[in-house]
Amino acid sequence: MKTFRTILPFMKKHKWHYIWGILALIVVDLANLLLPQVIKRFANWAKDGTMDQDKVLWTALAVILLGSLVAVGRFLWRTNIFGTARRLEHWLRAELFNKYLSLDDHFFTQHRTGDLMAHATNDILMVRNTLGGGIIMTVDALFMSVFTIALMIYTVGIKTALVGLLALPFLSIMVAFVAKPLQNRSRAVQDTFSDMTIEVQENLSGISSIKSFVIEENRSDSFSKVNKQYAKDNMALVRIAAIMEPMVSLISGAAFIIFLFYSINQMVHGQLTLGDFLAVQTYIMMMIWPLIAIGMLVASFQRGIAAMSRINEILNSKAKVKEPQIPMQATEGETTIEFKDVWFRYADDLPWVLEGVSFELEPHKSLAILGRTGTGKTTIINLLLRRYDVTQGEILLNGVNIKDLCLEDLYSRMAYVEQESFLFSRSIAGNIAFSSEESYDLDRVKSAAKFSQVHDDIEQMPEGYTTWVGERGVTLSGGQKQRVSIARAYYAQAEILILDDSLSAVDTNTEKSILDHLKTFSHSLIMVSQRVSTVKGADQIMVIEDGKISQRGNHQTLMEDTEGFYHKLYQRQLLELELK
Repeated sequence: MKTFRTILPFMKKHKWHYIWGILALIVVDLANLLLPQVIKRFANWAKDGTMDQDKVLWTALAVILLGSLVAVGRFLWRTNIFGTARRLEHWLRAELFNKYLSLDDHFFTQHRTGDLMAHATNDILMVRNTLGGGIIMTVDALFMSVFTIALMIYTVGIKTALVGLLALPFLSIMVAFVAKPLQNRSRAVQDTFSDMTIEVQENLSGISSIKSFVIEENRSDSFSKVNKQYAKDNMALVRIAAIMEPMVSLISGAAFIIFLFYSINQMVHGQLTLGDFLAVQTYIMMMIWPLIAIGMLVASFQRGIAAMSRINEILNSKAKVKEPQIPMQATEGETTIEFKDVWFRYADDLPWVLEGVSFELEPHKSLAILGRTGTGKTTIINLLLRRYDVTQGEILLNGVNIKDLCLEDLYSRMAYVEQESFLFSRSIAGNIAFSSEESYDLDRVKSAAKFSQVHDDIEQMPEGYTTWVGERGVTLSGGQKQRVSIARAYYAQAEILILDDSLSAVDTNTEKSILDHLKTFSHSLIMVSQRVSTVKGADQIMVIEDGKISQRGNHQTLMEDTEGFYHKLYQRQLLELELK
């Protein structure tokens, strides 16, 4: 129960569904258990020669009544218990997905996508089965066993009943013996399923690279290894689960044979009637299902416990970047950003990524961050967006530390175009207007597309702005994806537009045209790039080397330092352009 504590709020909310379902199931069990009593009376009447039309009619009506109770009760418990289990599946999947949305970059860098997908599919399915079929088997195993034993004692007395129940202690020992191995093997199966999901997801995402490097056979072998391990773990689970039902049948069958010989001896000596024998025989046959259910119940709950424990690991995860309990409000209107002696590293045992970075971005101004790959340019943006928190120093937005702001307030002021353009599987217009929750303004979408120089490309497509892009925008070129991403950021009309090396895939003429449009951009602008041609028009240019600001100024002042990184990079890139 400790493992399933996470779903207690749902169980409390839907407790009456479970209560009515369990009551209906008990009614069905009782109706089934009363049927042998009808058979007992009918058999004794037939043997004694006292059968008449009224007794035949009574027997027929009793069977019809009990059958009707079984039919109605079975409908009610199925709709209430199985239906609520389906609602639980929906609720738990929503909880898990919302948890994913609430976690930060720290979490997603440590967990693989395929593993997270397996939690939302296979693990939740296991929990649903446990809280659906598992509850039914629990009630059946409990009430059928108790009622059957009580009616056996009532029918033939405690001594004969105990002979018929010889299987129970042996079954208890067997269940105790296999419970822990079942849980461990169930966990192994679900972990391997995650590995297989990861393998499929990564290979499908990288299918173009696989084909371009002609390594289909290599990837097939890699998947085959994971697939074989999954089959191996499943077979290990199946073997131990398969032991249970045959063992239950064997133990139950042996106990029944002992009872059969005992009953024949009792009937020979006149201590047991034919009707009593038939009733108890039926009860023993009925006891087989609860006994089998006990084995299935153990297997089901062990799988459910293993799945729920994996889900709990996610639900109990905490974002390292936390919102303040009582957030402050930054002043409305124009936004000023200030970095004050910011130091950052990803862990205490790792080297510094940024060292003593300080700068200020005033409203309606542009800032460019230039440097080699791996010098910390994107890290500055990630810290500004609070994807990570600074190790030392502070970042201020209108004089307020961004740690004291609610994330929604912070994000609403910025529109970010990442290095790798990610488009969703929807129309081009839907991707551009992604920040609109419901409907969107097509004129505003077109204006954003014109700003990013992608309008003409879209107009030439067969369905224009309603053209559906594939997963991750695979139907568009790299440059088109970048420009659609820029249009999406522009459409949001945030106070600060951030472009993180977002013109790397466009040609020189298109880049120049977009940069000309950026000169007319009325809000603040932050550009990250490795190309001088992209940043030279910025009001302020920072050169980052080894996590530190090595140069600062505009294009003219930086070009005056002929020994500086900026001047040398500019000359080298001019030479590269001439050689093309």
